[in-house]
Amino acid sequence: MRRRVFFTFIGGSIAAWPLAGRAQQRMPVAGIISVASPGGLATRLGALRQGLREQGYREGQNLSIEYRFAEDHPERLRDLAIDLVQRHVDVIVVVGGTNTALAAKAASTTIPIVFSIGGDPVKSGLVASLNRPGGNITGVAQFSELLITKRFEVANEIASRAATIGALLNPTNANVQLRVSDLQAAASVLGRKLHILYAASAEQFDSIFAAVAEQGIGALVVMDDPIFDSNAERLVRVVNQHALPAIYQYRQFVEAGGLISYGSNIGEQYRQVGFYVGRVLKGEKPADLPVLQPTKLELVINLKTAKALGIDVPPQLVARADELIE
Repeated sequence: MRRRVFFTFIGGSIAAWPLAGRAQQRMPVAGIISVASPGGLATRLGALRQGLREQGYREGQNLSIEYRFAEDHPERLRDLAIDLVQRHVDVIVVVGGTNTALAAKAASTTIPIVFSIGGDPVKSGLVASLNRPGGNITGVAQFSELLITKRFEVANEIASRAATIGALLNPTNANVQLRVSDLQAAASVLGRKLHILYAASAEQFDSIFAAVAEQGIGALVVMDDPIFDSNAERLVRVVNQHALPAIYQYRQFVEAGGLISYGSNIGEQYRQVGFYVGRVLKGEKPADLPVLQPTKLELVINLKTAKALGIDVPPQLVARADELIE
């Protein structure tokens, strides 16, 4: 607490100084940027605010937040990131996506940046190393490529008689080539054919899945992508219309009616992001904050959806689930 100091011998000229000092202070500003639209980010933003509160920051009280959403148009990211820099925010927070993090990094080498991404931040050039990120950027990374084989195996269990397993990717995702390579390797090991489906926006979901029956796809692996995540309900609805067994990255898809998810807890991930943002606002440097990784993965199965779609989930898979929705 700032002490009050009284000067009785100089009078009014000194008495005005504390008011001027307070006027020079300003509320810190965090800039949030995402390639997605805000409608599908409520859970993530809520968890981020929780992490901020744990560090003593509350939006509107002692922290101002500027929001910038690309509304599923990645070509807008560069200008949105530059806009935040020109507004002199104290920290930039990347809500999902390697492309978004790269846009923020390109916009400033001095403003601290805290990200949440699905890919490998070292391979993408965001940080020098996980333990010592260097520069002005750090955050939380899921390394979702490491989960591809596991999710493909789950899809294989569900569709044991199908010759082909599909995978849905966003062709504009910075990690798309690496993910295709990993999917091809997983399919080869299991002796399955792989059919890649590409969607760069939610508007393409209907047309992409219209011919899924003719393509002989027996199950679908949905890759991690901010545009898919922010349109989870719409994507799940289209997939279920075709009675296609699908495995997703996050439980939010299963809660929206999807069949299975396997991945990290997205709420915990963004709580950690908010916690890191608070530490940065208090003066810690991103270069000294190691990139965090999920410590727990969860398998969630929606048995209600399985029954509605006439899908038999193998008993051994049900037994391994961390949570069943009935």
